[in-house]
Amino acid sequence: MAIAAALSLCPFSSSSSPSGSHSLRLSPAPSPFRLSTSRLPVVRRTHRLAASASMLSVKPATEAAANHPLASRKGATGLLHFVKYHGLGNDFIMVDNRDSAEPKVTPEQAVKLCDRNFGIGADGVIFAMPGVGGADYTMRIFNSDGSEPEMCGNGIRCFARFIAELENLTGTQSFTIHTGAGLIIPRIKEDGQVNVDMGQPVLKASSIPTKLPGGGDEAVVNAELVVDGNTWKVTCVSMGNPHCVTFGTNQSQVLLVDDLKLEDIGPKFEHHEMFPARTNTEFVQILSRKHLKMRVWERGAGATLACGTGACAVVVAGVLLGISERECIVELPGGPLVIEWREDDNHVYMSGPAEVAFYGSVVL
Repeated sequence: MAIAAALSLCPFSSSSSPSGSHSLRLSPAPSPFRLSTSRLPVVRRTHRLAASASMLSVKPATEAAANHPLASRKGATGLLHFVKYHGLGNDFIMVDNRDSAEPKVTPEQAVKLCDRNFGIGADGVIFAMPGVGGADYTMRIFNSDGSEPEMCGNGIRCFARFIAELENLTGTQSFTIHTGAGLIIPRIKEDGQVNVDMGQPVLKASSIPTKLPGGGDEAVVNAELVVDGNTWKVTCVSMGNPHCVTFGTNQSQVLLVDDLKLEDIGPKFEHHEMFPARTNTEFVQILSRKHLKMRVWERGAGATLACGTGACAVVVAGVLLGISERECIVELPGGPLVIEWREDDNHVYMSGPAEVAFYGSVVL
């Protein structure tokens, strides 16, 4: 069950905590049940903060947001209201920015908000903005390092669910979203899963971009790339953002992705001189022609639990290499996505979940 929560710091009464302490209120939702935890102890920390489990209650998401202690301070200077969403663990701070074409958060602030120790913690900040060029909405993203990517597959699913929540929409819905990668069309299905038309993959080397030499059609398929003394076999794809997909090296044709030291090898791919705009990198293990397992190093975010555009690029690369079917389950650390590269329209389609983690407010 997905649990949403309203997260806030609230003053203790003088009888329940030392002066200057706070309690952490977590109001999960939605659920018809109420959980009593009055017997659980108060946990005190040297930072003069305390988490009171007796304040834990289960409420509908809308009620939790409405009853948020800071809800009455919407006009407060420097106060940002947000919803934390995730798609298979790839998590985002979602900001309602529909009243302005300028993000309410700067890239520098996004870095601080995404910090998992000193901030909210996320892979990026996503802004729901007014549509342009006839689109219903515009999506912009700041990565956890402050950079701005063209698109994000898991992010676009979270965006669709966030818009449905903001507009109080239920059931099957479809939106046209303007992104840095062009027009993207997500569709919310009855079961809550989101299917996204990700458009056509770009294979031309100069458009990805990569300096690796392409073939007769300028596609970079099964090319050699030397990284850290090893020669990797790579296929380059753009899904509106650049991807380098590898199924192994010249020395090891079978890649066991769980054995990779991603924090060591990932940055060396991302910043390789062959990728002038840097690159996302997918390391892929073949379980069967219809089942692929991948780990990803994302440009600007590092190792993440899931990457939607990366999963799309993996299936495109698998088809180009003749080692996968056009429709596959792609297993990521956070869970599976269903990816299909259709032959009739050359579009790639992605299906997967998007769920609320919690609601909150933060002083910028």
